[in-house]
Amino acid sequence: MRRPTPRVRTIKKNADRNLRFGWWSLLIFLSLGGALETLHGFKIGWYLDVGNEMRRLMFTLAHAHGTLLAVVNIIAGLTARNIERFELRPSISSALIWAAILLPGGFLLGGVVTYGGDPGLGVWLVPVGAVLLFYSIARIALDLSKLR
Repeated sequence: MRRPTPRVRTIKKNADRNLRFGWWSLLIFLSLGGALETLHGFKIGWYLDVGNEMRRLMFTLAHAHGTLLAVVNIIAGLTARNIERFELRPSISSALIWAAILLPGGFLLGGVVTYGGDPGLGVWLVPVGAVLLFYSIARIALDLSKLR
């Protein structure tokens, strides 16, 4: 039986890293959703009062984006494992993981401390995460398009 080359091992390592991160991230953000439902169910004022509308929005966006980006990481890992000649490069893998941390993390931090109708300073992480997400998805799409 032939041993995999270092390049094949690197590709598999990146795919495995995105898969592991995706599944753990999915667990975390689904748990956040459960916590938000609990806050809503027990009518916690810190979350539900009219003056906390921005907090509710930021936390909801964190939950939604975190869950979606967890699934995107899982799909990227599965794509790298199952598409022959497709390489999930380390830079793309890392960018996708950091996007899945910074984008929902920015929304979450932006909702912890709000200033009237404005989110907290943590929301400045969102555009950084969005740029990393755009880069990683564009590179994956371009790399897949080159395969014929």
